Amino acid sequence: MAIPADILSIERPKNSFVIRTNKTEPARYAVRSRVGCKYVQGRRLPQNGPVIGHIDTEARIFVPLSPESENVSNTTFLASTRVSQYETVDLKDWANVILADRVFKPVLEDLKRFYEIHDAIQIYVIALLRVCCKGVKDYELQEAYQTSFVSELYPKVALSKNTVSTFLKNIGKACSRIILFMQDRVKNVKADHHLLIDGTLKSNESRINSLSDYSRKALKKGTKDISVMYAFDLELKEPICSKCYPGNMLDLTAYEDFITENNITQGIIVGDKGFPSSGAKSAFMNNKNLHFINPLKRDAKIIKDLKLYEYSGTLSNNEYILYKKEFDKEGNKWLYSFKDLSLFAVEEKDYLHRVNKNNKFSAEKYEEKRKEFGTIVLETDLDLSPEIAFNSYNSRWEIELVMRYYKHACDFDETRVHDDYSVLGSEFCDFLSSLLTYKLINYFDECELFNTMTYKKIMKHLERAKKVNLPNKGWTLRKISKNLEDILIKLGLLDIQKAPKKRRGRPKKNNVEWLDV
Repeated sequence: MAIPADILSIERPKNSFVIRTNKTEPARYAVRSRVGCKYVQGRRLPQNGPVIGHIDTEARIFVPLSPESENVSNTTFLASTRVSQYETVDLKDWANVILADRVFKPVLEDLKRFYEIHDAIQIYVIALLRVCCKGVKDYELQEAYQTSFVSELYPKVALSKNTVSTFLKNIGKACSRIILFMQDRVKNVKADHHLLIDGTLKSNESRINSLSDYSRKALKKGTKDISVMYAFDLELKEPICSKCYPGNMLDLTAYEDFITENNITQGIIVGDKGFPSSGAKSAFMNNKNLHFINPLKRDAKIIKDLKLYEYSGTLSNNEYILYKKEFDKEGNKWLYSFKDLSLFAVEEKDYLHRVNKNNKFSAEKYEEKRKEFGTIVLETDLDLSPEIAFNSYNSRWEIELVMRYYKHACDFDETRVHDDYSVLGSEFCDFLSSLLTYKLINYFDECELFNTMTYKKIMKHLERAKKVNLPNKGWTLRKISKNLEDILIKLGLLDIQKAPKKRRGRPKKNNVEWLDV
């Protein structure tokens, strides 16, 4: 349908053309840009660009998509643009985004060493949004981006559903960059640092990737999983590296591969019973600065051979914990046996309750089990004091917190993607999100906010601190409660000079001394 001459005569940007966007009356006209041309079989054909605005047929003016793109007053632009077409958001989440970006900004610089700057920012923004908007789905990232201050800090980041899906897949395809990024982070681990290693299972019912499979635990619930292994630096108080494995792979099988691929060459690895030193024997032999502290199963043969349940004393810092220290010449390692009397009482009570409930009490079995109640036996290649050995392993509860925050605070208990590449890309962003979560936890701890609030409650408070784009004033913090204001001041997000409180009653008169002149 031909465009009327009076519409074509309306002034509009150069290198643009008018199209009609509807067949019914009144007619509506959009303006598209020309972005170049191409040669096809010897013919020069124009290349059409995006829509840059529309024609207001009543006012007979060209109205751009944004008031900044042309010399059009803000009032004229708003009055001639429908709310459904106006993409700008004037009320955005502010405090949670600003704080997260402040503590996480160094990681963006690390990402830029392995990814092109636009890719690095896109990865960074996805990780940031997954923390600030708990449980956000990939198809919801664009709206979360537009309604938060992330879009002001890092404008023009493409986060549509299809864009994110393709981008995560491309990150997974370039998995060598993920490995290099993890290896670079491992360089921060010192020889005396304690590395806590553990794994967690995530639901993944995909039929098209090689990572989804039935684990030992998943067989009970009838769903497939993938396994994600993490290393947590106890001294730095943050996750160091991670890697995905098939759900049916044992921790023992993946142990040495995890250490080798991430190039962990120094530190003290504190594992669980699923990570015995024999599972990564060559890694420990080839790296003299890499050591281990692992628990043994209670029925291990060496416990009986060295009589480790016959204790020699109590810990100097806890008189209710018995210990024994022995050296295994054959295995060239130290053995530490501990018996926690408070834990002994709990386990004994649970055992008696269980056997009496089923009427299966046996005096002989009870005496055998009684030796094991409240015990833990550690193996290590380090000659440590019993107190240091016990405290080193006792710190493993930190990695349990990491896994708990990973699954619940960040809501990462399922993958939500399908093929191998997408899983690897999404899990890399999840790792960055868990890293950001722990950086926030450490900062909240420094500010002493955990004395009165939990992590979840603090983040809920920060979500309430929003900024609104006021006419002629710009972005302004919306009115907040006194409690939230105090929190923002503690976190360094607000700097308010409080006036001193006035005393009640009349002010005292000034004492004036009269001097003889």
